[in-house]
Amino acid sequence: MYLKRPAGGLAFCLFYLASCFTNKYVLSVLKFTYPTLFQGWQTLVGGLLLHVSWKLGWVEISLCSRSDILSWLPASVLFVGIIYAGSRALSRLQTSLLKICSALFLLVAAVCLPLCDTQFDLNGYLWALIHLICLGAYKIFHKLWKPSSLSDLDQQYINYVFSVVLLASASHPAGDLFSALDFPFLYFYRFHSSCCASGLLGFFLMLHTAKLKNSTTSGQYAAWSFLAKVITASLSPFFFVMTANVLTISCLVIGGVGEALLVYTERTGT
Repeated sequence: MYLKRPAGGLAFCLFYLASCFTNKYVLSVLKFTYPTLFQGWQTLVGGLLLHVSWKLGWVEISLCSRSDILSWLPASVLFVGIIYAGSRALSRLQTSLLKICSALFLLVAAVCLPLCDTQFDLNGYLWALIHLICLGAYKIFHKLWKPSSLSDLDQQYINYVFSVVLLASASHPAGDLFSALDFPFLYFYRFHSSCCASGLLGFFLMLHTAKLKNSTTSGQYAAWSFLAKVITASLSPFFFVMTANVLTISCLVIGGVGEALLVYTERTGT
């Protein structure tokens, strides 16, 4: 498939790869498993940088009315569910015929992978399931009830502000606030530098995602997203410990085929 906007697409792939690897490093290698703090930090950095960029005139944000903001809050709740559950999972794991085939491939891969995974962790897969449910609900809400006056950056700005408030409020009841004081790498430079990098990379990934979505068709964006995932998945074994066998690799390949079919249906409209 011919990919348009190569510069923007490659930048998106680069930030996607770097952001995923940095988050994986903090969550699974350093084992900073306090998602209310880690995700709260990321959304705080992203929100502040987006606010500064707005005030300096680098990006355009136009929050029109209070009713538009309130109408988007259910999506912000789902956004918190996406990043919180995704963080939990990452710390523990690794209509047409074509669309039906794509869904079946993805379903088969999702069902078989836990059965074949030599590093199986029930809690990790449960959080991954919650992440996927929130992600699906978020996309449905975005498609059916998105206020027409809110741009992608408007939505993300609301998501950031809501996430910071909710995660900061939940950090003490969840036990993360004081448990983090016992984190063994709390005063190590590699932990501090990784956290700073995660916040900055997440912000730049968000900007490039919004830019790519606005400058390409949905099919082209899906293709770039698929390419970014393939690159990230292919390079992961070279940076992180992974115990794999033929069955787990087969599940990953089946899932990749399913997503490739989904990209094709987006591209052709079939």
